[in-house]
Amino acid sequence: MSVRTGQAQSIYAKPERQADLVELRDRLRDTFANRDVLELACGTGFWTESISERARSVVATDINEEMLEVTRAKDWQCRPVTFGIADAFSPETIPGQFDAAFVGFLWSHIGREDMPTFLNRLNRRLPSGALVVFIDNRFVAGSSTAISRTDAAGNTYQVRTLADGSRHEILKNFPEESELLAVTRKLSPPVADASVEAVKHFWMLSYHAPGAEQGTR
Repeated sequence: MSVRTGQAQSIYAKPERQADLVELRDRLRDTFANRDVLELACGTGFWTESISERARSVVATDINEEMLEVTRAKDWQCRPVTFGIADAFSPETIPGQFDAAFVGFLWSHIGREDMPTFLNRLNRRLPSGALVVFIDNRFVAGSSTAISRTDAAGNTYQVRTLADGSRHEILKNFPEESELLAVTRKLSPPVADASVEAVKHFWMLSYHAPGAEQGTR
């Protein structure tokens, strides 16, 4: 089992998180209804299942073939979903026309110093006004794995133990609402309408992409 596969199973299995997950999945069904959605880092397809219930189409991508094998094995009959290998940092390589994008549980694994580059590339891949949604963890003592260290850039890390007993240190940031909004305002061009909603264990950031055409003015 890969570190990422083990992480996904752990995130979604904790009993205290189930009510929050139900609420967020319901929100995503409504949010992406009748939209053409680009999903980055889809992992095991946990969020893809909800998004694809009402979306017009979903292109779900991940850089890890092992993760996509797990995802493809699920029942996608009558769902408008296609899957593909893609680097989330290179969304310009993904073919298709989209009016929305979704990224689940990737923000926390990107260094703070790299977030502007990641977001600018995603925004420039989308048309002006496309809806962009991120979901990720909040740190909750007793539920979240303890922070093992913090580096000079302010990135935090956790040590995860997998079912096979192996231990791995991973980057795992827990940004507050003020940080999320500050990052979007500093993009080129800046995002003007970002908003953050939070439940106990998770946050959701939403905004409309400025688009490539605004960035070249």
